[in-house]
Amino acid sequence: MIQLPAEAYLWFKSLHIIGVVVWFAGLFYLVRLFIYHVESKDKPDSIKEEFHNQYSLMELRLANIITTPGMILTVSMALGLLYCQPVYLTQVWMKAKLIFVALLLIYHFFCYRIMNKLKNKSCQWTGKQLRALNELPTLFLVIVVLLVTFKNSFPTGLATWFIVALVVLMALSIQFYARFRRLRLEKLTSYK
Repeated sequence: MIQLPAEAYLWFKSLHIIGVVVWFAGLFYLVRLFIYHVESKDKPDSIKEEFHNQYSLMELRLANIITTPGMILTVSMALGLLYCQPVYLTQVWMKAKLIFVALLLIYHFFCYRIMNKLKNKSCQWTGKQLRALNELPTLFLVIVVLLVTFKNSFPTGLATWFIVALVVLMALSIQFYARFRRLRLEKLTSYK
C-alpha cells in the first residue's frame, strides 16, 4: 500500500465536495432543459425545429462539459478518500451512502438516455413527469448529506421528520407552481 501525505485526504475531500456541487448543478439543470425541450413541442411549426436543435445542443454541452466531469471528479476523489480511510467501507452509513450513490449514477446515465431520445424526437416523457423525475436527485442529496453528517447515529427524531416534510413540501410546491403557471397560461390564451 502506497503511503500518501497526510494532506492528501483533505485534498481528496475538498475536490470531492467541489465535484458533488458541480455534478448536482448539472443534473438539476439538465432535467430542467429536458422539461423546456419537451414543452417546446407546443411551439409553432416555424420555430419548433430551431428550439429542438438549440435544446439538444445545450443538453449535450451541459452533460459533457459540466455534469459528467463533475461526476467523474466526485467518484474519483471518493475512491481517493476510501483509499485513505478504508475503514469507512466497514461502516453501515458508508454502505448506505454507496447504495444511494449507485442509484445516482444510474439516474445520471438514465438522463443520457432521455437526452438521446429527445434528440431523436422519440421521447415520450411529459413535462410533468420530468418535473417529478427532477426531484429524485434532491432526495438522494438530502439522504447522502444526512448519512455523511450523522454517520452511524442517523437521526430519527422530530427534527429529521421536519426536514423530510420540508423536502416533500418543496417538491409539491414546485409541482403546484408548474400547474398554476400552466393553467394561468391556458386562461390567458383562451381570452385571445
